[in-house]
Amino acid sequence: SLTGSPVTLKIRQNWVPRVSHYFDKEHYTYVGHQIVIQESIEHFGAVVWPGALALSQYLESNQEQFNLKDKKVLEIGAGTGLLSIVACILGAHVTATDLPEVLENLSYNISRNTQNLNMHKPEVRKLVWGEGLNEDFPISTYRYDFILATDVVYHHGALEPLLATMVYFCKPGTVLLWANKFRFSTDYEFLEKVCNIFNTTILAEFPESNVKLLKATVKKN
Repeated sequence: SLTGSPVTLKIRQNWVPRVSHYFDKEHYTYVGHQIVIQESIEHFGAVVWPGALALSQYLESNQEQFNLKDKKVLEIGAGTGLLSIVACILGAHVTATDLPEVLENLSYNISRNTQNLNMHKPEVRKLVWGEGLNEDFPISTYRYDFILATDVVYHHGALEPLLATMVYFCKPGTVLLWANKFRFSTDYEFLEKVCNIFNTTILAEFPESNVKLLKATVKKN
C-alpha cells in the first residue's frame, strides 16, 4: 500500500533544445553545473526521459532529505547518465549501469561531465536485469545506500527481472528512489507489485508529465 501525501511539481524547462538528425546534445543545468548530454535515436536507453528530469530536479531541491554526499549510489537503467551525473555532483560514489549497447554513450556522457570536477570518480558497468547479479555484484562486497531508477517501466518484457533486480539490491537501510511516467495498465500493475514487496511512499507527482516519484524501502519483518 502507498503512503504519503505527494507534493505536486512541474518539471522545469531548464534545457536549450538543439536540432540535429542523429546525435542530439541537450544542455541541462542542475546544482549550478551545466550538463551536456549526447542522445542517440538508435536506443531507448540513449534518450533523456521525463523521469530522469523529475528525479534530478527533486534530488537537487531536497538535499537535506536525501543527502547523497559520500553515499554509495547505484543507478539501474542509467540511459544517457544524466541522473548519475547529478548524483556525482551531489557528492555520491556512483555506479551507473545499463545494457551493453548503451554503455558507450553512457560512459561518454558521464566522463565528459564529471572529469574536471572534484568528486568521487563514477563507475560505469554492464547490468542486465536479473542476470548474473550474484557473480557481478556479490552482496558481500556491494552494498548501496541508494538505488536510483527512472522510466525503467514501459512496454517491455523484462518487468519480472527488473523487480528481482530491485529486490536484490535493496537491503535494510537502502532507499530506492524510482521516478516513472505512468502510461499503461502494466505500469500500475508493476507499481502494485512494488507496493506489496516494499514500504512505498509517493514523494511527488508531476501531473503534466504523468510522472510519479516513489521512495521504497525494505519491509521490516
